[in-house]
Amino acid sequence: MTDAPGARGTARPATNYPHPATAGHPTVLTGATVVLPTGTVENGQVTIDGTRITGVAPENAQVIDVTGHYVIPGFIDIHNHGGGGASFTSGSVEDILKGIHTHRLHGTTTLVASTVTGDMDFLSRRAGLLSELAEQGEIAGIHFEGPFISPCRKGAHAEDLLRDPDPAEVRKLIDAARGAAKMVTLATELPGGIDSVRLLAEHGVIAAIGHTDATYEQTVEAIDAGATVATHLFNAMPPLGHRSPGPIAALLEDGRITVELINDGTHLHPAALQLAFHRAGADRVAFITDAMDAAGFGDGRYWLGPLEVEVADGVARLLTDGTIAGSTLTLDRAFKRAVTVDGLSVEDAVQALSATPARLLGMSDRIGSLEPGKDADLVLLDADFELKGVMRRGEWVVGPQLR
Repeated sequence: MTDAPGARGTARPATNYPHPATAGHPTVLTGATVVLPTGTVENGQVTIDGTRITGVAPENAQVIDVTGHYVIPGFIDIHNHGGGGASFTSGSVEDILKGIHTHRLHGTTTLVASTVTGDMDFLSRRAGLLSELAEQGEIAGIHFEGPFISPCRKGAHAEDLLRDPDPAEVRKLIDAARGAAKMVTLATELPGGIDSVRLLAEHGVIAAIGHTDATYEQTVEAIDAGATVATHLFNAMPPLGHRSPGPIAALLEDGRITVELINDGTHLHPAALQLAFHRAGADRVAFITDAMDAAGFGDGRYWLGPLEVEVADGVARLLTDGTIAGSTLTLDRAFKRAVTVDGLSVEDAVQALSATPARLLGMSDRIGSLEPGKDADLVLLDADFELKGVMRRGEWVVGPQLR
């Protein structure tokens, strides 16, 4: 497979880069509704000194009154293929950075870059490129979605490039990522699937069950072998049946599994989301975007790996057969939908968008909540849950918009 272009036409440049006003300057956000791990605090404050949250405000701190707004932790996306017209699978380094920045403008301060199915040598080269961005702190790691998935549940993946999860080939991708591999999505019922799950677990890489045609019993076996994530639960897997419950029941019932949910109103009916959320609980749900190039960019034609995609009214579908092809979602929209449409509490939405994915990535000591000593990653929302500011590591990506 050769590198495919992103959106047709000229990509629009990303705008609103980190605001210099607070770089290296202590800042106190005061008067806010602050969502903390211990609960929500009215008329609270958050103090930032350098790149970290601190518990004490220096005398020379800049005070910003954000009364009437929420301050919540920065969003963490563990499954994201691109944005801003740029693909993480096929774009240049400049394109990838543009895609990352697009999602930062929408509150995602930590992002795992996901690839789609491709030739093994191609994916190994991409892993090497993405690992450099991980070393620079631009991404939190790499998620390989494919090629080790079921042709029966391939979704928007090229069927001719799919392959069984041979542990030797899985190991090849892990090695190519040079320590940056965070997650691999597998159809664990395929030959080599269980052994590959064990290999991933041994190397500290998340084994995610997805794009699978597994039975309930096969899914239980994979979980016992070390799988810990359900890739976009409900999507690209057999539906829940009362005599043949399939993977969904096994994934929801086991406390070892974190379930990804795409909360865009297209991938899931609200009742399905409610079922998953209330069965698993906020501490086992990670809202994701599964975003492709069009996120934050607009309708048009794009490429998802080697497959052409048409985006119309914000919904991405393969040009060939109309299969849904990722999303155009950003996590600020997922958050607002969670609390205004799905009826979740602000605290539970924060858990699913920040704390749970931070725990899953093994990064809870640095990100995922507003606590002294952690990275100053935060999102400012107004009373209607519209994004009004984004800070990443103490610098404003989107400066406070308080009027």
